[in-house]
Amino acid sequence: MTDRSPWWAPHVHADRRPRLLQRGRIKAAIRRHFETDGFVEVETAALQVSPGNEAHLSAFATEMLRIDGARQPLYLHTSPEFACKKLLAAGETRLFTFAPVYRNRERGALHSPEFSMLEWYRAGQSYECLMADCAALLRLAAQTAGTTQFAFRGRTADPFAEPERLSVSEAFRRFVGFDILDTVDEAGATDRGALAEAMRQAGLRATADDSWADLFSRALVERVEPAIGNGRATILDEYPVAEAALARRSPRDPRVAERFELYACGVELANAFGELTDAAEQRRRLLAEMDEKQRVYGERYPLDEDFLAALAVMPEASGIALGFDRLAMLALGAARVDDVIWTPVAEFDA
Repeated sequence: MTDRSPWWAPHVHADRRPRLLQRGRIKAAIRRHFETDGFVEVETAALQVSPGNEAHLSAFATEMLRIDGARQPLYLHTSPEFACKKLLAAGETRLFTFAPVYRNRERGALHSPEFSMLEWYRAGQSYECLMADCAALLRLAAQTAGTTQFAFRGRTADPFAEPERLSVSEAFRRFVGFDILDTVDEAGATDRGALAEAMRQAGLRATADDSWADLFSRALVERVEPAIGNGRATILDEYPVAEAALARRSPRDPRVAERFELYACGVELANAFGELTDAAEQRRRLLAEMDEKQRVYGERYPLDEDFLAALAVMPEASGIALGFDRLAMLALGAARVDDVIWTPVAEFDA
């Protein structure tokens, strides 16, 4: 939007409408793509007992009033991931969903408090299959939009070029000046002191209250992300196991996990895992995430015990979450995700 008029003002909507129609065509093309490949489209409930347990994701809290008058705390999910994995446990083998998701404390050119997440899962298949899926979706979005390049803030990427596959270790060596795995031992434990010293040597800030994860994120955001996904998409692969979230360890190197993120024009588009199915290990990781959330934000979210129980029968699988609005934004040359959202959440002056 170019003025202070609301998105529903007729002249503003007239300017926005061509991109919104194209967004719908891209969505329909992706839906056909998955259905042709034998996937089932599912719908997941937004209301959950846990919104997800990543330390730096903030949820919208609500409550359900039961018939007996009792109040049950609930949250709007930050991802349909837990629900999708329960469906894998139930017997689905290939599924996808376009899910509205909700994240508090997020607003900007690349962030909206409510947005569309495209997630898909493949039971019995490696996470490398998801890399091929990503390349196919980039091409499909471009073809549908009638463009030959993605663009954002002066950066471009060829959606038809084969994405570069780059390990986090190599990315740090190339763009930061040291190997992040030098600060990770064979058990996956991290050395905060060693990373702080490496950061200072590389000219990056490292304060006394920064954790290893804080330092890792700073180097990633300030040095790595601006340098990747330019010219062509980048698949940033093999994250340190401390940053594994819900991904299993790599059988090749116990210091890293089967996790990759997809970037184009310096924009993170997707986050993929070879899924962890060890419920005890998953519980340990989720509790560690909530301990970190408590330390930083003074709050924590409950665990979804139903999800942890489902992991006991969930098959080996790979799964990925892709920000659909960001993909549409890049394919359509928009400046903000709000430009490709039909009814963006209004902002109010304080």
